[in-house]
Amino acid sequence: MRRAVIVDFGGVLVRSEDPRPRRDLARDLGLSVEALEDLIFASDLSLRAQRGEIPEPAFWRAVGERLGLFDPEAVHRLRARFFAGDRLNEALVAALRGWKGRVALGLISNAWSGLREVLRRLGLLDLFDVVVISAEVGLLKPDPRIYRLALERLQVPPPMAAFVDDLPENVEAARALGLYGIRFQETEAALRQLQGWLDGEISG
Repeated sequence: MRRAVIVDFGGVLVRSEDPRPRRDLARDLGLSVEALEDLIFASDLSLRAQRGEIPEPAFWRAVGERLGLFDPEAVHRLRARFFAGDRLNEALVAALRGWKGRVALGLISNAWSGLREVLRRLGLLDLFDVVVISAEVGLLKPDPRIYRLALERLQVPPPMAAFVDDLPENVEAARALGLYGIRFQETEAALRQLQGWLDGEISG
């Protein structure tokens, strides 16, 4: 039976490698970096958007209003500066491309409604056999239902799937369902774990 590798998006496939843009933005807004990140990623607004209750453009407008930014161009600059230090994990993408066709590839992300277009713009949408985005399905990790949904769409049972995420609670939830969970902290280490798990299943 074919195996599957399932990865997270933010913090795994795309990572914040340069802290300066976000730090400078927080300073200009009179906030700590932690407060700014909480607003963008963990606020009530963000969770509603991640559940698909509000579309991403409305989320960013509401964030702008909370920060006293009412001009659409100012909100656009806010978003651009917030993500300016993010970089695509090229080594992980290269590994996934090498495995494509020999293992099923999936993505599970707690994300706003615009992620599918971001993946398309990055040239990554066609890399995955299955993409499960919380805003599209109304489920958030670590809810076990989002993992089950991905496995169902991949047509792979839990013991035949590996899952990579940077948040320990998401990894633990996957492990509780029987997936091989990998806590992402560093790319080379995660790839060694994945390759070790796949040994004997991939040749060449």
